[in-house]
Amino acid sequence: MRADRLLSLLLLLQNRGLCTAAELAAALEVSVRTVHRDVEALGVAGVPVLAERGRTGGYRLVDGYRTRLTGLTGDEAGALFLAGVPDAAKELGLGAVLATAQLKVQAALPAELADRTRQLQDRFHLDPASWFRDADPVPELARVAEAVWEQRVLRVHYRRWRGEVHRELRPLGLVLKSGIWYLVALPAPSSPIPPSPSPAPPSLRTYRVSRILSAEVSAEPFERPPDFDLAAHWASVTRELAGMLHQDTATVRVSPRALGLLPIQFGRSGADAARSAGPPDEEGWTVVQLPVESTPVAVSDLLRLGPDAEVLAPPALRRAVADAVAALARRYTGTV
Repeated sequence: MRADRLLSLLLLLQNRGLCTAAELAAALEVSVRTVHRDVEALGVAGVPVLAERGRTGGYRLVDGYRTRLTGLTGDEAGALFLAGVPDAAKELGLGAVLATAQLKVQAALPAELADRTRQLQDRFHLDPASWFRDADPVPELARVAEAVWEQRVLRVHYRRWRGEVHRELRPLGLVLKSGIWYLVALPAPSSPIPPSPSPAPPSLRTYRVSRILSAEVSAEPFERPPDFDLAAHWASVTRELAGMLHQDTATVRVSPRALGLLPIQFGRSGADAARSAGPPDEEGWTVVQLPVESTPVAVSDLLRLGPDAEVLAPPALRRAVADAVAALARRYTGTV
């Protein structure tokens, strides 16, 4: 581990130039004292590291010095596909590997291209997590990823809505969707799965990794289906799930404020509804056609618009919203 860290330290100095000990410690996720020891070790090994004193000082390499130790290992090459999502790499246990791989790639580039990559990193950042929601804790993610990579049967203790179960799975792939990790897997032959109304093909299942209470990677290998395409499968799942979620269409009269909130509160379906809204009436309100989920979910979603929305149809949804509003009024006025 220290040899890998020393190489990362050397590449940081080569790629970035003058760095303070605190900056190096943050990049390597170690203490400042460890950085000082590692710099001393590089000097003993013959690497010309200069220490510049003062408020604007730090460590740098002698001008013109460049290392040729920039070859990627197999793990580093594989980690590069996560370059845009470093937090996901950390969750998979690949954070340090990815950082070293990126440093090696930068060190191998001509100076002009290396500067270009640093400029891009300074100007663009990808954040796949959703707003205002903490990421799911995924303590078993690294173990699940190991089973996916090694093509080993995975034994899991899983928490479903209807209770906890034990399953043996053939894990085919991991998907990160809006900050949430999902496992796509086939049931192992010895692990019968009761039928369920899943949007995936009957033989495939999708598991939320945060609900895996424990996981064990077995020594038993399995063969991946030769025609399985994870990206294509996930696209199919999301399309079918969206169709299942939107069970009805609500006719809603909304104020100008609520019209602007539709894309924020309802995503793409809200944006489509806002774009196709009818002309405003004399009060400035408009009528939109909004795809909604089941009645209880639709009531909760529509109440987030407060008094700026009125459900016109279907009648059952209008009554359900009216009942919810009446219950709230009784709660807050103290009448029963």
